[in-house]
Amino acid sequence: MDMLQVFHMNKGEGDTSYAKNSTVQNKILSISKSFLEEAIEDSLTTFGNFPETMAIADLGCSSGPNTLMAVSEILDAVAERCLEFGCRKSPEFMVFLNDLPGNDFNEVFASLASFHAKLKEEKGAHFGPCFISGLPGGFHGRLLPNCCLHIVHSSSSLHWLSQVPAGLDDKENGEMANKGKIYLSKTSPKSVISAYMLQFRKDFMSFLKCRSKEVIPGGRMVLAFMGRTSTDPACEKATAHWDLIASTLMTMVSEGLVDEEKVDSFNVPYYAPCIEELKQMIGEEASFSLDRFEASEIDWDGGERMESSEETRGERIAKMHRAVVESMLDHHFGRLVVDQLFIRYSRIIDHLLSKQALKLINLFISLTRNPY
Repeated sequence: MDMLQVFHMNKGEGDTSYAKNSTVQNKILSISKSFLEEAIEDSLTTFGNFPETMAIADLGCSSGPNTLMAVSEILDAVAERCLEFGCRKSPEFMVFLNDLPGNDFNEVFASLASFHAKLKEEKGAHFGPCFISGLPGGFHGRLLPNCCLHIVHSSSSLHWLSQVPAGLDDKENGEMANKGKIYLSKTSPKSVISAYMLQFRKDFMSFLKCRSKEVIPGGRMVLAFMGRTSTDPACEKATAHWDLIASTLMTMVSEGLVDEEKVDSFNVPYYAPCIEELKQMIGEEASFSLDRFEASEIDWDGGERMESSEETRGERIAKMHRAVVESMLDHHFGRLVVDQLFIRYSRIIDHLLSKQALKLINLFISLTRNPY
């Protein structure tokens, strides 16, 4: 599967669109607000003043109501510091919104007029200006020239790998290595778990190396992505949703609705790291210092409670997951399978919620670019 060409959040504003099913991502952005404010304040302390032009990159921006949320929070933080320190003029802003080429950039661009109008209304005509451009491409490689960025933000993106780990198509004892699963699990062979860990290491080290070229010394990065607090890559909170999707697919296999080989040959390009792995890689790459990290538990539906809704929580959660992964599943299994899969998946989630809370772990880290 070619991630650059296949993977994207569900477009538009339909019932299963990402725009209408991104409550979890919104929750994560709200938690990371304090990290962004701290990064802006620390930048001002480091440099003594804001630059004439502040360059900001949001990597994995997606589309929908969350897209400009982090940018707005950065601008708010700068405006507050300008007011606090009596700056005569705010910096100008150059904002790069990055995502894979399949992202709904048309929707993003259509939202810019209202964003600029609100910015002018809230901050005044003398704040900024703020120039915004789209930047399609994978963030595991270079995106911008050397030494041009002051702030880098990425939320709900770095757990996605650049590709499905190599070797998962290999057969062990005549069977596919990760038979009956779509992600690593408690029953996966060590070779599968190692392949996922190795691919994440390769991707995250490349991400750090590329950003080290683009971020100025003293520049900041605020990153938020799915992870785990356990050192076990196959712990339940890191794998449960993938295990449920896999078991649902295997039930459909038993009913003759899905070819078993289709399930065995599908593996998601995803990995939820632990902070120990991240610390080791950040230290080894050595271009950035880790300023702060935090792990937060989040409900599978982001804690959203809609008492008047006709939907069950399971149905809402299924639509949230579908909005993120449908492009991959549809490409591999086809639309008819995907429709049936998420109907069944929602019922399983409702059953589980009647017995237990369903939580995921999100990691938040703040980094400073070291001097050359």
